[in-house]
Amino acid sequence: MVDPTPFHRNIPEPALRRLPWYLAYVKLLKKQGESYVSSTQIAKKINVSPTQIAKDLSYVNISGKTRVGYEIDQLINVLEEFLGFRYVHKAVLFGVGSLGAALLADSGLEQYGLKILAGFDVKDAVVNTMINHIPVYHANEFVERNTKTIKAEIGVLTVPADIAQQTADFLIEGGIRGIWNFTPFRIRVPEGIVLQNTSIYAHLAVMFNRLKQLPE
Repeated sequence: MVDPTPFHRNIPEPALRRLPWYLAYVKLLKKQGESYVSSTQIAKKINVSPTQIAKDLSYVNISGKTRVGYEIDQLINVLEEFLGFRYVHKAVLFGVGSLGAALLADSGLEQYGLKILAGFDVKDAVVNTMINHIPVYHANEFVERNTKTIKAEIGVLTVPADIAQQTADFLIEGGIRGIWNFTPFRIRVPEGIVLQNTSIYAHLAVMFNRLKQLPE
């Protein structure tokens, strides 16, 4: 099901990136039996100023009560709806190596609205197998399967870097409108296609660099 509620187009991307942090924390509070939470409480755990949290939450049209804070159930509902986590976004995955297979096996993605319906690869060892009840097909079958039966709009890219661009082009040819790129290669997409890069290696480089700066 496609989310019928459009995203707030004026929200800055840094704020959008912080909202899932707030959601994760208030969900934890709900499990602990809490009913209300203040921006100051969130700030202490998330390491973001209370003022910034209040500003971020203003984009999702929710307001807290004076001296009480935000009602947790309402905050969870509003955030999940705004972030699109309550709606099923169909996806396929290209490149069923170690990372790709791990993502197929991760049932937690579906809790956040991403349902991977199929994997695609060229290796005989994985083609025509199942991972977490998700079928893996040969890459050559993608266009026909996606346009006729799967009808996914998101492609998860976990192929080797040297074929990332051609695979992205192939995904778009098969009807994909958004690409979640896990490769270290900075692919290019035409206007009208959403691209989200998630570079594990870049984040590692940042962490390694910060570790070197720590005092001995």
